[in-house]
Amino acid sequence: MPEASLRPMRERYELIEHSRASAEAGPLPEADRIRGVVTIGVIGIDRALIDRLPNLGIISCYGSGYERIDVAAAKARGIAVTSNTGANAACVADMALTLLLASVRRLGEGDRFVRAGQWTRPAAPPSLISTGLAGRRVGILGLGSIGERIARRAAAFDMEVGYHNRRPKPGVPWAYHDSLAALADWADILVVSCRSDAGTRGIVDRAVLEALGPRGHVINVSRGEVLDEPALIAALEAGTIAGAGLDVFEHEPQVPEALKRLENVVLAPHIASMTKAAHREMCRMTIDALDNFFAGRPLTNAV
Repeated sequence: MPEASLRPMRERYELIEHSRASAEAGPLPEADRIRGVVTIGVIGIDRALIDRLPNLGIISCYGSGYERIDVAAAKARGIAVTSNTGANAACVADMALTLLLASVRRLGEGDRFVRAGQWTRPAAPPSLISTGLAGRRVGILGLGSIGERIARRAAAFDMEVGYHNRRPKPGVPWAYHDSLAALADWADILVVSCRSDAGTRGIVDRAVLEALGPRGHVINVSRGEVLDEPALIAALEAGTIAGAGLDVFEHEPQVPEALKRLENVVLAPHIASMTKAAHREMCRMTIDALDNFFAGRPLTNAV
């Protein structure tokens, strides 16, 4: 978490700061005093660490994803769990469209072309000709608060929008597809914005990428483990799909060398939620959750 978010927490609470590794590897002399934990989705807190904190009452996730928090272990102890769902929805949706545009319009390839001094004639080479967005079909996997904002932004580019969820979402104007395979077969661009959990791990696999096809692009602003990374690399190398835009990876911060070598993929270091406005809102929601819990008030963002 940035210092700007930690500072207001320190003003209200005594903070005992640990990395996950240090908390698990060594003694915790403050364990009996810890009543609340603030963590982030990609670090989380597991059963072993929860069990070492006898007076823990609340786990507040600074961010919307809580896939590495052992929610079952917390609830078995009566420990409240909260997340900041919706706090970063707008900026993550912005990033999805940024990656979509960069992938479809081959922006990374064009950038490298210019930097390498290869632009020697007034007109760009035909090899960089790309397709536009108007009239293309974008399929959204996960129409939550982020997915809905992606859909609205895509519609503003005159794209046709479809989606797949576990069940249809009432009141939305976009076409529902009853399976991910059907959505991928229909779409030109697949945007992954679903929650990461046991049911979605590796859900975007070789079969889905083959259904997307050689003109297709996949954009991932969810979590790296939702997408079968080896299958994606193979699809990009073989031309099974045209391109990809990735903000998340399975083993962050390690990114496969094969992905780094590919020309038809745009890579970003998990920055979709990294805006000042999003961090201010996540900080506010985290502090509100702690304040409400310790004051005995209802939690508005409980998991």
